[in-house]
Amino acid sequence: MKRGLIIINAYYKLPSAINQALRLKEEMEKLGVVVDVKRNNSFFKQIDSYGNLIGDLSEYDFCIYLDKDKYMSAMLEKGGLRLFNSHSAIQACDDKMTTAILLSSHGISMPHTMSGLMCYDPKETLDESSLDIVENTLGYPLIVKTCYGSLGKGVYKAECRQELIDISEKLKCMPHLYQQFIKESCGIDIRVIAVGGKVVSAMLRKSQVDFRSNIELGGVGERITISDDLKAMCEKVADLLGLDYCGIDVLIGNGKYYICEVNSNAFFGGMEATCGANVAKIYCEYIFNQIYH
Repeated sequence: MKRGLIIINAYYKLPSAINQALRLKEEMEKLGVVVDVKRNNSFFKQIDSYGNLIGDLSEYDFCIYLDKDKYMSAMLEKGGLRLFNSHSAIQACDDKMTTAILLSSHGISMPHTMSGLMCYDPKETLDESSLDIVENTLGYPLIVKTCYGSLGKGVYKAECRQELIDISEKLKCMPHLYQQFIKESCGIDIRVIAVGGKVVSAMLRKSQVDFRSNIELGGVGERITISDDLKAMCEKVADLLGLDYCGIDVLIGNGKYYICEVNSNAFFGGMEATCGANVAKIYCEYIFNQIYH
């Protein structure tokens, strides 16, 4: 019997997250694969007092890992379970600064990016001399982001020095970064979905209420056909990060494209509804061919 496992976050209740797992289960079972959907709350793998990795999931041929728990993904993979995406690919996307570093020096255009200083004591005074460099380099407005986060959370726009100070003070004890604001792309971006290193669908996202274009924050999607140049860039991004599946967010400004973020488990419900592309089917067929052919 062909069997697969889908793991989702222990606490997620977002309809988009639940739909993601159910759509993948539906399409995988059309291919004759029995799939269990489980929350990451069962300690599937553990390290015992002898240092052995324990926990048997040998009944499963693969796992579609829709969580960002790097410890569990590492243990599952070390235990021999094939993950989609792999542990290293999830790691590469989960930290936005790590993503930028891995894509750097490969001819990939990105907004000018500076890693934030790490503070380990919230009582320490903010180093404002570093903010002089940030504002002189990026100008205003500029973007400040936590390195971890999705759905537009942890993304801030600083319009002036005081806002930059306030945001930096708030984030100083978290991994964060500073990034050039692409004015022409305010509230607008392109979301591209790639499966197996190939672009399968794209949509333009627009928001009238926020500088972030995420559909979950009020953005609206519109089906588009992207240029060959952008397609090639996105496929290069997926290849460099070793991704089986991803959503790539692209900003547009100054007559060029900028890779903004890459999400290893991007929700595809909005893409399917807007573009009519059966992303779940394409992804499941890719996994099936990787495992059973």
